[in-house]
Amino acid sequence: MHHEYVERIVDLLDPALNRVRNMSTEEARARVLSGDAEQVSGIDGSFALLARDGKTVRMARSLDRPMRYFLAKRAEGPALIVADRMDAIFEQLKREGLSDQFHPSYTRMVPAHYVVEIQLIGCPDPDPVYTRFFTPVRNSLPTDLDEIGRRYVGALADEVSRQLGSIPSDQPVGVAFSGGVDSGAVFLATYFGMRRLGMSPSRLKAFTLSFGDGPDLAQARDFLGRLGLGLFLEEIPADLSELDYAETLRVIEDYKPLDVECGTMGLALCRGIRRRYPDWKHLFDGDGGDENLKDYPIEENPELTIRSVVHNLMLYHEGWGVGRIKHSLTYSGGLSRGYVRTYAPARRYGFDGYSPLMSRNVIAVSEAMPFIDLTQYDVPTLYSLKGEVVRRGVKQVFGVDMPIFGKRRFQHGATSLETLRAKLPAQEWVYRKQFLAIYG
Repeated sequence: MHHEYVERIVDLLDPALNRVRNMSTEEARARVLSGDAEQVSGIDGSFALLARDGKTVRMARSLDRPMRYFLAKRAEGPALIVADRMDAIFEQLKREGLSDQFHPSYTRMVPAHYVVEIQLIGCPDPDPVYTRFFTPVRNSLPTDLDEIGRRYVGALADEVSRQLGSIPSDQPVGVAFSGGVDSGAVFLATYFGMRRLGMSPSRLKAFTLSFGDGPDLAQARDFLGRLGLGLFLEEIPADLSELDYAETLRVIEDYKPLDVECGTMGLALCRGIRRRYPDWKHLFDGDGGDENLKDYPIEENPELTIRSVVHNLMLYHEGWGVGRIKHSLTYSGGLSRGYVRTYAPARRYGFDGYSPLMSRNVIAVSEAMPFIDLTQYDVPTLYSLKGEVVRRGVKQVFGVDMPIFGKRRFQHGATSLETLRAKLPAQEWVYRKQFLAIYG
């Protein structure tokens, strides 16, 4: 006798993390269910949403919300498990007696900016269908750096102000702060946003991680000191003996060396803030700024040229993109993959993390920049753009002269590179092997 499959869905996502600003979560979920790109693009805010109609499941997320899924086999029909973490999926499978089916590489990441449609019709499972819902118009801005800066920092300021308006007036706000271009712009947007909204800036702190031998603390002091804002700086001292990349691998569930390094520093910062402030909740950061303004050292990646960087839509945000040979189904690509390095440490210590630079409104401005005309394919010119655009924008929007320092990654500012390398190996295979060993 033929028995119809009975599909099952387990949604382990935390609905409290959705920050949909212009409609109810129910309406946003209905838009995802429609599968219509234009409807989904109208959802403003941060979200990871699943919707179902019979055997059809559709999922979508913003860039700042990891969303993974796993399709398990049962005699009575498929079971779709959705969560923000691999280990949450594994624990659910254990509860259902299905853990033998699990392997980290069998999990799938919903790529940011796409609606993913799955049909729960049993074995064999059909491939997902991907529909892009965010396609910013490229090269639509003039080459005037003042105009570009005004729009970019203006979009940043708008995003921060809207986020501040959603935070209760009795709760403080911290910014993960190095004094670099991105964290500096986010801090200033937060400070001036509070003033404009009539909020007390006494709620604000700039948290700087320091192991005692890194350059970030001095840079952060210099940055704020030049603007007369030094009272907002708070050093978060850390102990090198507490750095444990095995812990980082468990938290971020990834093995890319730069992400492991960054995640390790993120854990140290969040751990230090939590020890000092047991009830602190809101932590802003500047993640996404390098991706927006294409400020990564091309020479460190043999797969890249300046032409590939400036010609490909959101290359640093999405990697090579859905449907490409090098797109990872397990991890997605670019910042769509990498933001877990920031998201997971914040969640581990109970913070509500937020990066305004990852919002689609800000990304849309950055993608509208005419990078080819501005750089003429000159790499040093590309590297100089971020500081110049943000400096000019901050001057126009906030009326201050923002100090600009050279690019430095988070993990290279809290401690010296030599010390970092003594604690964290540079080889990816070391991390990959240890991560896979977590699941035997």
